[in-house]
Amino acid sequence: MSGFTVLAEGLAFPEGPVVMPGGSLVVTEIARGCLTLIDSTGKVTRLADTGGGPNGAARGPDGFLYVCNNGGFSWDQSAGLKPVGRAGDNAGGRIQRVHPETGKVETLYDRCGDVALSAPNDLVFDAHGGFYFTDHGHRQERQLQFGAVFYAKADGSDIAEVAFPLIGPNGIGLSPDGRTLYVAETSSGRLWGYGVLEPGRLNRPDWPSPTGGDLVAGLSGFHRYDSLAVEAGGNIAIATLRFGGIDVVSPSGELVERIDMPDPYTTNICFGGEAHRTAYITLSSTGCLVSMPWARQGLPVS
Repeated sequence: MSGFTVLAEGLAFPEGPVVMPGGSLVVTEIARGCLTLIDSTGKVTRLADTGGGPNGAARGPDGFLYVCNNGGFSWDQSAGLKPVGRAGDNAGGRIQRVHPETGKVETLYDRCGDVALSAPNDLVFDAHGGFYFTDHGHRQERQLQFGAVFYAKADGSDIAEVAFPLIGPNGIGLSPDGRTLYVAETSSGRLWGYGVLEPGRLNRPDWPSPTGGDLVAGLSGFHRYDSLAVEAGGNIAIATLRFGGIDVVSPSGELVERIDMPDPYTTNICFGGEAHRTAYITLSSTGCLVSMPWARQGLPVS
């Protein structure tokens, strides 16, 4: 795999690419607090104002867009754009639902029982219409807030914590058969796997497991993991910070392929196009959405 096409530039820390019916794409712009539509001609228009920091996104089975909003970051603009901590006006994290045509935004969840959501990051729908999402937590000076994984119903009626604690959980995805939930930790650079017993209930391996999951991959060097997407054959493609690129690992943890990208904040990847053989990747600090051919078939997008 080599070469990519720039589909959009000038975005303010884009993440969460979603392939829409008809071939247009939606990305979040964390630093602008909005969702942005990029049509097949490359025209860029604002779809919705979410406020805060819209991060990961997915199209639900009902056709609505579901957004993990981290509440907003503060930024360093000395060399590109990069997040450096929680924004001073951060009002807390939430899960939002956005109408794909009108841009109407509603909040589905901002807490789970007595636990307020901190920094929801990424989400994936299962075959039953519910979704798993990561809450990354925040780090502020000497304080580190642990993260978690939650499972929620798309109608806003129920939410439950299913995995805790994690250190900076970020990307999340399901194996092709839906029996394994993958969670990528940014701070540790590790990929964890959880057996799915039933919707919203995960298998927990014997102690001691620091996250409650089984270690799938922890590559040598400091690969800071961000979002991920799963191929139809089961390999996991993980966007990687610092080194800037995509690590493709097998379900047993071997590095299958490394794809370098020209941005240390290579943050998200999703599959679409004919036979799901096109990868859409966000290069966040330089504000670009790019596409590239993918030799293997990706999982169908929602």
